[in-house]
Amino acid sequence: MGTTLVDRTAVVAALDSVWTTIDDLVADLDDAGWQTSSPLPGWAVADLVAHIIGTERFLLGEQPPEPATDVTALDHVRNDIGALNEKWILHYRAQGTARLLADYRQVTATRRAQLADATDESFAVQGFTPAGPDTYGRFMRIRVFDCWMHELDIRDALGLSAPSDAATAGVAYEEIASIMPYIVGKKAGAPDGSAVRVTVSGLLARDIGVAVDGRAALVPALDREPDVALDCDTVEFARLTGGRGGADPTAVTVSGNADLAAAIIASLAFTI
Repeated sequence: MGTTLVDRTAVVAALDSVWTTIDDLVADLDDAGWQTSSPLPGWAVADLVAHIIGTERFLLGEQPPEPATDVTALDHVRNDIGALNEKWILHYRAQGTARLLADYRQVTATRRAQLADATDESFAVQGFTPAGPDTYGRFMRIRVFDCWMHELDIRDALGLSAPSDAATAGVAYEEIASIMPYIVGKKAGAPDGSAVRVTVSGLLARDIGVAVDGRAALVPALDREPDVALDCDTVEFARLTGGRGGADPTAVTVSGNADLAAAIIASLAFTI
């Protein structure tokens, strides 16, 4: 059971900001814009918005209508959460984009009101999250990461500039950082006693340090020279951790143990 405590004010502000930004990006799209393919297999821009609506409706206690199609047979559906996502997407594909946008605005307004009443105590309550049992606050931080990534997906699909809100990106990166020990220690198999530093620049300027001492863990500052140092642009590194189509592994500058670095870069994608 996880016990992640987050900065509630920062998380709620980030959700408000990213929901507003996504609304601004899609509000004036024509049909061709809505149906532009996104970096996620099988999903257009409209489907990204439908997915956000569906997750927020799930958080309000709602379930999607059962489709006639067996969503588990789709190539890009790999688990139960993926199947749930796809049910909402199929539902909204039949509704039209005017209804899609109206429902997006309605559900985000409802969720804003709900979050305005949240307290530090409610954010500390244990429950379900996509990353396993943890606090409600962790789930809301995951929502920031997910929505921010979909803002990036929409921008990439439509050929728009990268996200520019550093505060929201900073909250999303708290979630990315929390996954790095799993990537380094479990997926890439970094040996005991090793250390890894990831430095991102551009929109954010921050280091993520992981030390493997029995098990991999985040450290605020490495007490040893890293065996691997990875340097990358903030947005490109996010694309890599999100496993997005078009993400460029060669955009990561590597120093140190080349084999371990290659294993880490190949293991970066962690999203469902």
